[in-house]
Amino acid sequence: MKRTLTRGLMNLLPMALSLWLFWSLFESLDGLGNVLLELVAIHPAFIGEGFLLVVALIFAAGLLFSVSPFTWLWGKIERALMRFPLFKSVYGSIRDIASLMNRDGKPKSQQVVLVRQANGGYVVGFIMTDAPPKPLQDALPEGDWVPVLFQLSYQMAGVTSLVRREDLLPVNWSFEEAMRFNLTAGISTH
Repeated sequence: MKRTLTRGLMNLLPMALSLWLFWSLFESLDGLGNVLLELVAIHPAFIGEGFLLVVALIFAAGLLFSVSPFTWLWGKIERALMRFPLFKSVYGSIRDIASLMNRDGKPKSQQVVLVRQANGGYVVGFIMTDAPPKPLQDALPEGDWVPVLFQLSYQMAGVTSLVRREDLLPVNWSFEEAMRFNLTAGISTH
C-alpha cells in the first residue's frame, strides 16, 4: 500500500504543482490586467481579459525596445536607478537570470564537459561562454582558460571555475538533460 501511495504521489505531485503554479501565474496576471482595466473604467467582460491585456502590454513593450530612442531612454533610467546599491543588486540579479532565458539571437554555446578531480573522479560542468572576461584573462597564467559552471544540486546556485580547456572532456549530452542530472543529483532520468 505504501509503495502504491508513493507511486501515485510521485506521478501526480509534479503535474499538480506545475498546473497550480501556471494557474497562479495566470490568475495574478489576470488580476493585474483587471486592475489596469478598472483604472480606465472598463469592467472585464470575461475571465482572462486582464491576462490578455498584460500579454498585449508586454508585446508592446517588446516593440518599444526595438526603437532606439526608447532603448536609450530606458538605459538612462536604468543607470540612474543603479546608483542605489540594494536596487542594483536585486535588479541586476533578475536581469541576469532573464537574459539567461532569452539569448535573443546569440549562439547557445553551452557545452557539457567533465572535469577530472584530484581523486580521479569527474564533475559535470557547463562551458557557458568561450572565454573569460578580459580582466580575468590578464590575471591568469598563460593558457586557454574557459569559465565552467558547476551547478549545485537542488539549487539555482552554482560555482564558476576557470579551467584550462585541455583539462576538459567534452560530453555529447544536451544542456537540458545534463542540467536536470546536476540539479537532481542524478535522480531524474527523464
